[in-house]
Amino acid sequence: MRALKLAVLALALAAGPVQAQTPAPAPPLVDPDATLVEELVVTGRLPGPAWWTVSDADTTVYVLGVPSLAPKRMPWDRAIFEKRLSGANAVILPFTNIRAKTSGILGAGFNLLRLRSGGPFEARLDPATRARFVAVRSRLGHDARHYPTGNALAAGVQLAADYRERSELTTTDPAKLVELLARRAGVPVVEKTYDIGPLLGAIIRTPPEAGRVCFDEVLAQAEAGPGVTLAAARAWAVGDVPGALENERTYERCLVAVPGGRQFDERMKADTAAAIASALKAPGHAIALVPLRPLLAERGVLDRLRGQGLKVTTPGEVVQE
Repeated sequence: MRALKLAVLALALAAGPVQAQTPAPAPPLVDPDATLVEELVVTGRLPGPAWWTVSDADTTVYVLGVPSLAPKRMPWDRAIFEKRLSGANAVILPFTNIRAKTSGILGAGFNLLRLRSGGPFEARLDPATRARFVAVRSRLGHDARHYPTGNALAAGVQLAADYRERSELTTTDPAKLVELLARRAGVPVVEKTYDIGPLLGAIIRTPPEAGRVCFDEVLAQAEAGPGVTLAAARAWAVGDVPGALENERTYERCLVAVPGGRQFDERMKADTAAAIASALKAPGHAIALVPLRPLLAERGVLDRLRGQGLKVTTPGEVVQE
């Protein structure tokens, strides 16, 4: 997601400054996975995080729902995972990696450097919001020059990155540890990286009002601190699925506000479901990691697989190993 952050930041800068201190009203950000399939939201019976399974006559894919945001180096009981890793045909990692082609990175970088003289973002805020923003960015250890943009989307993305870094939150755990353990065990790893190039032009067209809504929500989250995410992580580690789903989703809602963002989100879910279905072609078992809400939402990964006639079991059901 770091590549996405840089691309969004640079291209939002290229879109130019916000024209008014008080933006026109914009609809609230919408979580693409707000509606869950309730029968799939079940607390786990086994120690550690909750697992779902997708199976056919001769293959089982054990699906570990993972947080989209979690504390760095988060401890969790790996006993069930290590048991299932033994003899696995493959480990499917979350399909969340994004890159930009070299030409795209150079163009974005040029725009970023060219527009760094635009002045601090806070100069364009109303006095009340400016005071809140200054308090937050000072607590994070940054001065006004750290936000050299007049674009609210760019400022919000940068503020989200700064807040998460200072709070020691990450989008890559526990998948990073799982990948390391799988490679050590000689289990093939399945991952997918997306080219952000087709989205770059769409990011520029993000309405300023939507960018400002995103900034305001990020600012509120940074003011509130990481308590919600830390509580959700503790719930996740003990298989409390409803509690784990309470994690903040500001970044994901900002992403789908970008033109083309919702279609990109749909593509990632479809590709993940296809990878799990493909893993069922080899007898035996495999492991898949999928972010919790995209896993459990209506038209999410498990909902799509059930629609294909595959058997899906919840963490509350006994699974024959």
